[in-house]
Amino acid sequence: MRIVVCIKQVPDTTNVRINPKTNTLMREGVESIVNPFDEYALEEALRLKDQAGAHVTVVSMGPPQAMAVLREALARGADDAYLVSSRAFGGADTLATSYTLAMAIKKACGGETPDLVLFGKQAIDGDTAQVGPGVSEFLGVPLVTYVKSISLGGSEGISGGSGAPAPLPKDGGLPREAAEKFVLCLAPFAPHLGEELWQFLGHADTLAYEPFPAFDPAALVESEIEVPVQVLGKLRGRVKVPVDAKPPEMEAAARANPDVAKFLEGKQVVKVICVPKKMVNFVVR
Repeated sequence: MRIVVCIKQVPDTTNVRINPKTNTLMREGVESIVNPFDEYALEEALRLKDQAGAHVTVVSMGPPQAMAVLREALARGADDAYLVSSRAFGGADTLATSYTLAMAIKKACGGETPDLVLFGKQAIDGDTAQVGPGVSEFLGVPLVTYVKSISLGGSEGISGGSGAPAPLPKDGGLPREAAEKFVLCLAPFAPHLGEELWQFLGHADTLAYEPFPAFDPAALVESEIEVPVQVLGKLRGRVKVPVDAKPPEMEAAARANPDVAKFLEGKQVVKVICVPKKMVNFVVR
């Protein structure tokens, strides 16, 4: 597995000064550090290296003094590091930076696309969060943003996120109409991922000009609710009943719940208190 981590050297201060003539950062007299968000990306790559024997390459674009952050990355365990540096890159915007890094990544990997490219969420000096998605576009690879963790699946497949993804229904899968509406709602927050999913659903055109799903008040009307069940005032279970369920129906559902039934076994039910849409309480002795 080949992993590339892109890191950036940034000023260690929020008091950033801008050169009024070149509109570039004035770095003189300001200590520089590894961009804090990039440290998370590097740490995750090194963890995957320990876990699966991945080869970790670090790439940075910046002035010659950025070699310091690459040396730090090598000291932490990266296998090799590359600095892309030229006076011609001075004042490069996020588009130019994305293209340059994408070409540098391919060069560092012998013309091949690596298995995984990691970026920090954003740089603390520019705060654009645009370079990672831009590199994804130039490399032609899928993009996942705001990843909290990465785990290795079967055959070293990679899954990311804050937890296990919810499986699609097994009875025919998610309806296309529902999937398309979900992707349209997702797109404003993760545009690149939204475009990938939109094409995966069979659309050749961009979703940028598709109308946003219309609000449907009827979809917010609940047909079923969950109510707590108590025995002598203590919570013993929860049951789902129709939203308009009457007390006898609520009591029957509560009695059928195995978690509740074991607290009623061998007891005399003196009274059943059912509050529609709220709760069921058994008074026993």
